[in-house]
Amino acid sequence: MHAHQGTIYQTESTPEGEPELRLLAGYAQRPGQVERIPLGAGLVGQCAVEKKQILLSDVVPEYTRIESSLGEARPANIVVLPVLFEGATKAVIELASLYRFTDINLTFLEQLTQSIGVVLNTIEATMRTEGLLVQSQQLTTELQARQSELQHTNEALQQKAHQLAEQNIEVERKNTEVEQARRALEEKAAELALTSKYKSEFLANMSHELRTPLNAILILGQQLADNVGGYLTPKQVEFAKNIHSAGSDLLTLINDILDLSKIESGTVTVEVKEITFASLRDTVDRNFRHIAESKNLPFHVEFDPALPRAMAADPTRLQQILKNLLSNAFKFTSHGHVGVQVRMAAAGWSPDHRVLSRAAGVVALAVSDTGIGIAPEKQRLIFEAFQQADAGTARKYGGTGLGLAISRELAALLGGEIRLRSTPGQGSTFTLYLPLIYIGTTTGMIIASAAPAQAKAPSLALSVLPVAREESIPDDRDTIAENDKVMLIVEDDPHYARVLLGLARNKGFKAIVAQRGAVGLSLARQYLPTAITLDIFLPDMLGWTVLNNLKLDPVTRHIPVQIISLEAERHHGLAHGAFAYLVKPVTSESLEAALDRIKTFTTPHVKRLLVVEDNDLERTSIIELLGHNDIEITAVATGTEALAALSERPFDCCVLDLRLPDMSGFELLDQIQTDQRSRRCRSSSLPARN
Repeated sequence: MHAHQGTIYQTESTPEGEPELRLLAGYAQRPGQVERIPLGAGLVGQCAVEKKQILLSDVVPEYTRIESSLGEARPANIVVLPVLFEGATKAVIELASLYRFTDINLTFLEQLTQSIGVVLNTIEATMRTEGLLVQSQQLTTELQARQSELQHTNEALQQKAHQLAEQNIEVERKNTEVEQARRALEEKAAELALTSKYKSEFLANMSHELRTPLNAILILGQQLADNVGGYLTPKQVEFAKNIHSAGSDLLTLINDILDLSKIESGTVTVEVKEITFASLRDTVDRNFRHIAESKNLPFHVEFDPALPRAMAADPTRLQQILKNLLSNAFKFTSHGHVGVQVRMAAAGWSPDHRVLSRAAGVVALAVSDTGIGIAPEKQRLIFEAFQQADAGTARKYGGTGLGLAISRELAALLGGEIRLRSTPGQGSTFTLYLPLIYIGTTTGMIIASAAPAQAKAPSLALSVLPVAREESIPDDRDTIAENDKVMLIVEDDPHYARVLLGLARNKGFKAIVAQRGAVGLSLARQYLPTAITLDIFLPDMLGWTVLNNLKLDPVTRHIPVQIISLEAERHHGLAHGAFAYLVKPVTSESLEAALDRIKTFTTPHVKRLLVVEDNDLERTSIIELLGHNDIEITAVATGTEALAALSERPFDCCVLDLRLPDMSGFELLDQIQTDQRSRRCRSSSLPARN
């Protein structure tokens, strides 16, 4: 039987980090033997905590037995020894002995535990070293793998960097090409702008050069067709009428081409004015009612009663659009009806239209007919220049296809658009959408918001004037007597000047011709003519300059000036002192009527003056200022009263306030021009007072 037996517990930490004692070796490791002991629990745990030897001398029989193959016995002593290394508990040894431990035994055991502590510490260090070595080897392997991956990554990055460098070079090359292309486009755009400018100048000059002789042809053709002396045969009269008709068609084409050219070059001016819907309705009905009656077509003009009193737009451009749309409607309608409907609209235009979408209100002016209609595939094409629904339409109905192209551009100029709804064989409806109050344009044109009370200089598309054709025209300057009535004709076209010369002589005038503005001013001061006819487009200066100089000179300011020009700037001419304004082409009847008015106006008589002024104090002041024994003054306060007075008797002149309670001064002038009764006024175009 063994004299001793025992167990060894080694100190270690739990997974939670708490220290404990784990059974390292024990006698036979009997079943039920404790594997782990917390520090402080039992003798072993207490020894580990206190780091002191514990000796039991009187061991109870039930504590433990020392066994061998021959038998078992109760131990005499039990000693619990801490295994320390540098003050730290490395393990605890518990020994049971059949004999009592002597001091020598205990001293030996204490020294032995110190050696065991060193051994255990060495073993732990060796194990840690081996673990660290294994970990180092694993890390080295991983590092090598990472280095290999990093090397591959670096190679890939180098390849990517090389590709990126190549792409950068390609991008730089592309940028260079784009910059070159941009510069080329800018150069092309500049060339196109210059070409467009030259084209516009060419068209304007050519249209002037063509229209000027055409006006003379039209007047001469009409005079031949009238056959006043009865010298022509009926066949020759028919030929003269055909010449006049063909010339009128050609002049219309030239005017349309010039309008389109001005719009495309961006030189068209918008003059915004108030347009009452009542006056617009009267204008539409008056201008097209006779066409409907001649074609035996019902003409329905419907204005929604819910419309406001007026809208703000350019009346000239608006009337031009409506004229084009209605002319087409009557042209392509042989049965059924033609109608105009005007109302406020909440939708119908393009959703992305930047002007109409933000307008406070939108007016829809629809022109409908029951004519031939337009196929769907042709509906976009007809808005292009020189295009019609089909090739045979132009031959059957006439026309060049410019009207709708001009209307589309003018609609955009006014901040609106035109929409078409049509069914072949059933008819078409063209709807013009315009903002109730003009707020801008979609085409980049020049805008001029002109208050009716302010006269503005005319808008000229070009500063280049036509080249003058100098030609000597025999006139009456050498045969003028003291009491002769003299008419000064300022006209650069020799053909037209000869026509005016003949008409003036027929009316009892001696005539003088000036083909330049400076010459006309000099002759006016020299001869002090009874009247002057003036063209606006002169080779050395504009007719407006001539008119201003005449009116600024006290010697010539009283001479009535009859403007006869291609430029439709009647309001500007009247505002600057012109006696009357005629727009070419004019008929021989209108020229003779104009000369008759001048002759009557210049004949000594009691002058009749109409004063139209709504302010009582100002009306009285004007009467006192202008009153004279050779002037008969009639004063009224409204436009309606003025029209009534003009319908009763003729007047020589009118002092007009442009702001009247029932209509503007310009509307009154327009009605005077169109009303046959009001045209009895000896001065059909009345000077307006601001």
